[in-house]
Amino acid sequence: MAKFVALVTRTLKEGKTYDDYRRAWFHSNGFGVPTTMYTVVNVSNPREITSIGIVEAEVDQMEGLLGLDVKDRLANPLDDVMESSITRTFGLVAAVDDFSPAGALTYVEPSVDGVATEYDELAKTFGVVSDLIASASRMRDIEKAAEHQI
Repeated sequence: MAKFVALVTRTLKEGKTYDDYRRAWFHSNGFGVPTTMYTVVNVSNPREITSIGIVEAEVDQMEGLLGLDVKDRLANPLDDVMESSITRTFGLVAAVDDFSPAGALTYVEPSVDGVATEYDELAKTFGVVSDLIASASRMRDIEKAAEHQI
Protein backbone atom coordinates (compact mmCIF):
# COMPACT_ATOMS: atom_id res chain seq x y z
CA MET A 1 0.00 0.00 0.00
CA ALA A 2 1.30 3.45 -0.89
CA LYS A 3 0.13 6.99 -0.30
CA PHE A 4 -0.15 8.93 -3.54
CA VAL A 5 -0.46 12.71 -3.50
CA ALA A 6 -1.88 14.96 -6.20
CA LEU A 7 -1.52 18.74 -6.04
CA VAL A 8 -3.59 20.58 -8.63
CA THR A 9 -3.56 24.37 -8.74
CA ARG A 10 -6.10 26.38 -10.70
CA THR A 11 -7.22 30.02 -10.80
CA LEU A 12 -10.84 31.18 -10.66
CA LYS A 13 -12.05 33.16 -13.65
CA GLU A 14 -12.93 36.79 -12.95
CA GLY A 15 -16.38 37.01 -11.38
CA LYS A 16 -16.41 33.36 -10.26
CA THR A 17 -16.48 32.42 -6.58
CA TYR A 18 -15.08 29.67 -4.40
CA ASP A 19 -18.61 28.29 -4.13
CA ASP A 20 -18.84 28.14 -7.96
CA TYR A 21 -15.59 26.17 -7.96
CA ARG A 22 -16.62 23.81 -5.18
CA ARG A 23 -19.95 22.96 -6.80
CA ALA A 24 -18.26 22.21 -10.15
CA TRP A 25 -15.23 20.42 -8.64
CA PHE A 26 -16.99 18.15 -6.10
CA HIS A 27 -16.87 14.55 -7.34
CA SER A 28 -20.10 12.70 -7.98
CA ASN A 29 -18.54 9.31 -7.14
CA GLY A 30 -16.03 8.15 -4.55
CA PHE A 31 -12.91 6.14 -5.31
CA GLY A 32 -13.55 3.15 -3.04
CA VAL A 33 -10.15 3.47 -1.34
CA PRO A 34 -9.03 5.80 1.48
CA THR A 35 -8.96 9.24 -0.14
CA THR A 36 -8.62 12.59 1.61
CA MET A 37 -8.99 15.85 -0.27
CA TYR A 38 -7.73 19.21 1.01
CA THR A 39 -8.74 22.45 -0.68
CA VAL A 40 -6.34 25.34 -0.12
CA VAL A 41 -7.04 28.96 -1.02
CA ASN A 42 -3.91 31.07 -1.53
CA VAL A 43 -3.91 33.87 1.07
CA SER A 44 -1.94 36.12 -1.30
CA ASN A 45 -4.25 35.42 -4.26
CA PRO A 46 -7.71 34.19 -3.15
CA ARG A 47 -8.57 33.31 -6.78
CA GLU A 48 -5.86 30.60 -6.72
CA ILE A 49 -7.11 27.26 -5.42
CA THR A 50 -5.00 24.17 -4.82
CA SER A 51 -6.58 20.76 -4.37
CA ILE A 52 -4.45 18.24 -2.50
CA GLY A 53 -5.58 14.64 -2.78
CA ILE A 54 -4.06 11.85 -0.73
CA VAL A 55 -4.99 8.37 -1.94
CA GLU A 56 -3.98 5.16 -0.19
CA ALA A 57 -3.89 2.35 -2.75
CA GLU A 58 -1.82 -0.37 -4.35
CA VAL A 59 0.05 0.59 -7.51
CA ASP A 60 -2.07 -1.86 -9.54
CA GLN A 61 -5.23 0.04 -8.47
CA MET A 62 -3.99 3.38 -9.80
CA GLU A 63 -5.01 2.91 -13.43
CA GLY A 64 -8.64 2.35 -12.43
CA LEU A 65 -8.59 5.22 -9.92
CA LEU A 66 -7.14 7.61 -12.49
CA GLY A 67 -9.80 6.47 -14.95
CA LEU A 68 -12.52 7.27 -12.40
CA ASP A 69 -11.05 10.73 -11.91
CA VAL A 70 -10.92 11.39 -15.67
CA LYS A 71 -14.52 10.21 -16.08
CA ASP A 72 -15.75 12.44 -13.26
CA ARG A 73 -13.80 15.47 -14.47
CA LEU A 74 -15.16 15.06 -18.02
CA ALA A 75 -18.70 14.75 -16.65
CA ASN A 76 -18.17 17.80 -14.41
CA PRO A 77 -15.82 20.15 -16.26
CA LEU A 78 -14.37 23.22 -14.61
CA ASP A 79 -13.98 25.19 -17.86
CA ASP A 80 -16.72 27.70 -17.01
CA VAL A 81 -15.28 28.40 -13.56
CA MET A 82 -11.49 28.16 -13.83
CA GLU A 83 -8.82 29.65 -16.07
CA SER A 84 -7.37 27.17 -18.58
CA SER A 85 -3.88 27.02 -17.05
CA ILE A 86 -3.46 24.22 -14.50
CA THR A 87 -0.42 23.11 -12.54
CA ARG A 88 -0.41 19.41 -11.67
CA THR A 89 2.11 17.70 -9.40
CA PHE A 90 1.93 14.03 -8.43
CA GLY A 91 4.04 12.18 -5.91
CA LEU A 92 4.40 9.40 -3.39
CA VAL A 93 4.61 10.04 0.34
CA ALA A 94 8.16 9.16 1.45
CA ALA A 95 7.83 10.09 5.13
CA VAL A 96 5.29 11.26 7.68
CA ASP A 97 6.80 13.20 10.58
CA ASP A 98 5.18 14.61 13.71
CA PHE A 99 6.65 17.98 14.65
CA SER A 100 3.86 18.72 17.18
CA PRO A 101 5.83 18.44 20.43
CA ALA A 102 7.33 21.62 21.83
CA GLY A 103 11.08 21.66 22.24
CA ALA A 104 13.91 19.68 20.72
CA LEU A 105 13.20 16.81 18.37
CA THR A 106 15.30 13.71 17.81
CA TYR A 107 15.92 12.61 14.22
CA VAL A 108 13.98 9.55 13.12
CA GLU A 109 14.40 7.47 9.99
CA PRO A 110 11.74 8.02 7.33
CA SER A 111 8.57 5.97 7.60
CA VAL A 112 4.93 6.08 6.57
CA ASP A 113 2.34 4.75 9.01
CA GLY A 114 5.04 2.92 10.95
CA VAL A 115 6.57 1.25 7.89
CA ALA A 116 10.18 2.20 7.15
CA THR A 117 10.67 3.93 3.81
CA GLU A 118 13.14 2.28 1.46
CA TYR A 119 13.83 5.03 -1.07
CA ASP A 120 15.15 2.61 -3.70
CA GLU A 121 11.89 0.65 -3.54
CA LEU A 122 9.88 3.86 -3.69
CA ALA A 123 11.87 5.02 -6.71
CA LYS A 124 10.95 1.85 -8.62
CA THR A 125 7.32 2.92 -8.37
CA PHE A 126 7.94 6.42 -9.80
CA GLY A 127 8.17 5.35 -13.44
CA VAL A 128 5.14 3.08 -13.29
CA VAL A 129 2.94 5.71 -11.68
CA SER A 130 4.27 8.47 -13.93
CA ASP A 131 3.33 6.40 -17.00
CA LEU A 132 -0.17 5.75 -15.61
CA ILE A 133 -0.72 9.45 -14.95
CA ALA A 134 0.50 10.40 -18.43
CA SER A 135 -1.83 7.79 -19.96
CA ALA A 136 -4.82 9.09 -17.96
CA SER A 137 -4.00 12.66 -19.03
CA ARG A 138 -3.86 11.62 -22.69
CA MET A 139 -7.19 9.79 -22.33
CA ARG A 140 -8.78 12.90 -20.75
CA ASP A 141 -7.44 15.16 -23.52
CA ILE A 142 -8.60 12.82 -26.30
CA GLU A 143 -12.09 12.46 -24.82
CA LYS A 144 -12.35 16.19 -24.17
CA ALA A 145 -11.32 16.97 -27.79
CA ALA A 146 -13.84 14.43 -29.10
CA GLU A 147 -16.62 16.11 -27.10
CA HIS A 148 -15.79 19.49 -28.66
CA GLN A 149 -15.94 18.02 -32.19
CA ILE A 150 -19.48 16.72 -31.79
